[in-house]
Amino acid sequence: MTSRVEALRAQSAALVDVARDVKVLSALSWPEEIVHDFLEAWRRGNPALPEPPPPRALPEDTGARLEAILDAVDPGDPVGQYLADTAESYRTILGLLSAAGTPEAHRISREVFGGPRARITGSTLTHLEAADRLLASTAALDEATRDFDEEIHLDADQVAAGLRARWEGFFEAPLEVVLDTQLAAKAAASADRVRLHAHGVFTPNDILQLSEHEIGVHSLTSRNGRAQPIVTALGLGAPRTTATQEGLATFAELVTGSIDLSRLRRLAYRVRAIHHAEEGASFLEVFEWLLSIGEPDHEAVRTTMRIFRGGDVRGRHVFTKDVVYLRGLFAVHTFLRKAIADHRPDLIRRLFAGRLTLGDCLELEEAFDDGTISPPKYIPSWAGNLRNLAAFLAFSTLSDKIDLSGVELEDVHAAPRQRLILS
Repeated sequence: MTSRVEALRAQSAALVDVARDVKVLSALSWPEEIVHDFLEAWRRGNPALPEPPPPRALPEDTGARLEAILDAVDPGDPVGQYLADTAESYRTILGLLSAAGTPEAHRISREVFGGPRARITGSTLTHLEAADRLLASTAALDEATRDFDEEIHLDADQVAAGLRARWEGFFEAPLEVVLDTQLAAKAAASADRVRLHAHGVFTPNDILQLSEHEIGVHSLTSRNGRAQPIVTALGLGAPRTTATQEGLATFAELVTGSIDLSRLRRLAYRVRAIHHAEEGASFLEVFEWLLSIGEPDHEAVRTTMRIFRGGDVRGRHVFTKDVVYLRGLFAVHTFLRKAIADHRPDLIRRLFAGRLTLGDCLELEEAFDDGTISPPKYIPSWAGNLRNLAAFLAFSTLSDKIDLSGVELEDVHAAPRQRLILS
């Protein structure tokens, strides 16, 4: 037993060491000036396709180090198989980086992250069809509520202060919240810190949304994984865990009421935009399509950039990672419902032991049982109260059965109206 533990600990540490050099999104990110220059040219009426930089180079021995880990692990051991799967996912993504802008990069992206036309587990719908239904079902509500949008705008310093206040005292070691001038997204989180786009436009609701998504899931699971006594690789945000991580984080927004309609629709927009790009729409055409459905230009350009990083700005070969938000949300929602229905609440806690996939929670059962993997140190409050979570999942499932297209407001009553008859 001791030799097994020592081997797993050494292999896990080696994987953590090499993974520090494989930062996929950082390697594919575009400098802020490219986004700025494109937007300025478009506003002047002289748009042009941007010229993205080549991916940032990784150390030359990265592939060999991953290969050494794959040779060392025991695939007959569930934890060894987990380490092998994780190392292989990093090796696969190296192929994407080396093939950036080509059909091969697009193929690998779909293999790792999925594509719009893949089917949702337990449903006849594809992710694209689900996204389109979500957009259609919320279109009227979006139009009706635009006058109620938050007018208050916050700068990054205000958001940083709000995030620090919400999580003060939760973690033993304080979480650092910093501003980043080159960050493409609004925010990005690791175990130790959250980076905010220094020049981003935020609203008060962003504090709630980023709190639950970035800190309550991404930072929390990373810290739990890093704190594992044997398998510290559970703290890694490997490509294979992306769909579950983003799905869990988006579900956290949903169950805590911190997601707003614009954000929810944006997740659907991204799936539709990826489909347009795969069908041949260029960077400019995807950007203008996003404008046509009401996205502000500063949001539209960033969404478009996310889709074309590592891809071809002329279209067809793109980065499909943004499919994982809806894909992961559907998968996590179904997994949680099934775990509760099958009387397996332990599976919900396991999701937070590190940055795991849904499958890992099942396949590593023996490791959880024998203590090779420890229970999570931190659990978000919404996941700790299983009866409340079960109520949310049960009611959301039932409410989906009501077809609103056949209902008028006048038909909905809490109880039958009784007429008073006077004699």
